[in-house]
Amino acid sequence: MARFIANQESRWIEDPVEFQKKWLSKLVKTAIPTQFGADHRFAEVRTYDDFRQAVPIRDYEGLKPYIERIKKGEEHVLWPGRPLYFAKTSGTTSGTKYIPISGDSISNHIDSARNAILSYINQTGKSGFLDKGLIFLSGSPVLTETSGIKTGRLSGISNHHVPAYLRSNQLPSYETNCIEDWETKLEKIIDETLHQEMGLISGIPPWMQMYFDRIIQRTGRPIKDVFPDFSLLIYGGVNFEPYRARLFESIGKPVDSIETYPASEGFIAYQDSQEDEGLLLLLNTGIFFEFIPLDSYFSDNPQRLRLQEVETGKSYALVINNNAGLWGYSIGDTVKFVSTNPYRIVVSGRVKHFISAFGEHVIGDEVEKALKHAMERHPETVVTEFTVAPMVTPAEGLPYHEWLIDFARPPKDPEKFRDDLDAAMTRLNIYYDDLITGNILRKLVITPLRENAFVDYMRSEGKLGGQNKVPRLSNDRVIAEKLAQWKKTD
Repeated sequence: MARFIANQESRWIEDPVEFQKKWLSKLVKTAIPTQFGADHRFAEVRTYDDFRQAVPIRDYEGLKPYIERIKKGEEHVLWPGRPLYFAKTSGTTSGTKYIPISGDSISNHIDSARNAILSYINQTGKSGFLDKGLIFLSGSPVLTETSGIKTGRLSGISNHHVPAYLRSNQLPSYETNCIEDWETKLEKIIDETLHQEMGLISGIPPWMQMYFDRIIQRTGRPIKDVFPDFSLLIYGGVNFEPYRARLFESIGKPVDSIETYPASEGFIAYQDSQEDEGLLLLLNTGIFFEFIPLDSYFSDNPQRLRLQEVETGKSYALVINNNAGLWGYSIGDTVKFVSTNPYRIVVSGRVKHFISAFGEHVIGDEVEKALKHAMERHPETVVTEFTVAPMVTPAEGLPYHEWLIDFARPPKDPEKFRDDLDAAMTRLNIYYDDLITGNILRKLVITPLRENAFVDYMRSEGKLGGQNKVPRLSNDRVIAEKLAQWKKTD
């Protein structure tokens, strides 16, 4: 099966631009009879330029009037018929978002997750983990209804579509997965898995780390001794690098890993190689992609590029048009291409997660790379979690960027670690360098936080567990001020 799927995938990988062109044509033609298609003259669209002129770039707020009509029970609004599901997710500015998943688009989510595993099996020849326990740390599969449309978290929706050949070994149980309180659920998951032969563990890194920590607390043993058959880690949702050292230290042995890039709006990419950098952009699953150069994103007329127009090493805001009826939809992520043959990407940050209090426009990719560099210079250092915020009006001295860090193991020389971190930032961002050398900003300040500070913060916000995560950086001090209560005092 893995070989069969790999052969199928190779067809579009060898001719990605043509497949994207076909998807644009198919999407537009299918949506002609919809309300959105009528409003945007889809019957007159013949070329990409026609499409670009007809369909503006929107975020959720821009598309919300159409989604509200669907929520009231209307049909043929964004896509023919009605959605099969609403993936319910929280937005930073929009409150709760309802992302449509259609009968046509559900395969993008389910088959892509399957293909990530099959791609790994085809490349490595390893499949023994499928005979062991498979744990998927996810949100609750309990679904509600919105005007007859099943509604829930994406991970919960996906849980209903786990293939039969995986379901027999799947953990935790459905009953445990339905527990809403994360810490109660976590203890039950440990009860169910502790004495199983686990082969695969999947989830977002901070919650996998919490799972590992609780097991080690219970048993006093590293994960490799608790689960000797554990051989494959699947993760997504955040950049893995800041978590890598501590996760593998908890495991106690090297294991293979697969990075995935699922979003409520679509399964975007997955790691198709254990050797090559980046994630394979999925160009034949019902999504036509567009890319906006990050420096153009906030302009009145942002530049929109097709796949064949992108360049490696540049940050682009990701825009999707899909067979669930998302049109010109900016999902809020930024990506960089590390290869164009095949098209492989890395997630470089969030469009709205940046620091530019002084015009520096620092992005997530830069702070993560800077931290990785500092940790390489100080290999004894292990970071559990961090976030960065500007301090515009300090009590004394020049403004600065504050790094709030929960160290599992702090650096032996905190001052040198800070200097190396700041030096990396000046190399990665010329505007930040100008502000430092021009004495507009002083060197960054590191604020160590108490152990589990971010867990305690997420608990206080009612966002512990599931797919929730703390932004790497923000242009205000809302999160930083809330985290201040967990500052380390010794």
